[in-house]
Amino acid sequence: MPALETGRYRLPLLAVSQAQKEITHNEALVMIDALLHMAVEAALPAPPAVNDDDIGKCWIISGVPTGVWANKAGQIAYWIGGSWRFVVPHEGMRLWNRYTRRHSLYISGQWTTAPSVPNPTAGAVVDSEARAALAAILNYFRLIGILAT
Repeated sequence: MPALETGRYRLPLLAVSQAQKEITHNEALVMIDALLHMAVEAALPAPPAVNDDDIGKCWIISGVPTGVWANKAGQIAYWIGGSWRFVVPHEGMRLWNRYTRRHSLYISGQWTTAPSVPNPTAGAVVDSEARAALAAILNYFRLIGILAT
């Protein structure tokens, strides 16, 4: 019998002759909603205080997690009205962190963020056009979240 979940994110699949298929279907939709164009509120070691306005919001579980997040470091927690659900990240997964306003990538078992690169300054020969071009490129990378501001 084939597995009743998808390979990467373990989304639940419907089974032949399954009763209450809507429960399985709805659970899969909730997970897809959390994963599609992934954005997290922040990275925290403990669950934040949440309410009904926070349904669907996600957080990276960082540090040494406590409470219901214990033993889930590096995972993504999402709040779905009354309970937490968790996603195990996969190599190359990318997300937007709303708190840091930067993208993060899951590489070699950890979330990594691009380093901050300063604008060029000084030097023996000043070339204002080259500097302006470099600054424009760096600003674009900052705008799309590849570099920190």
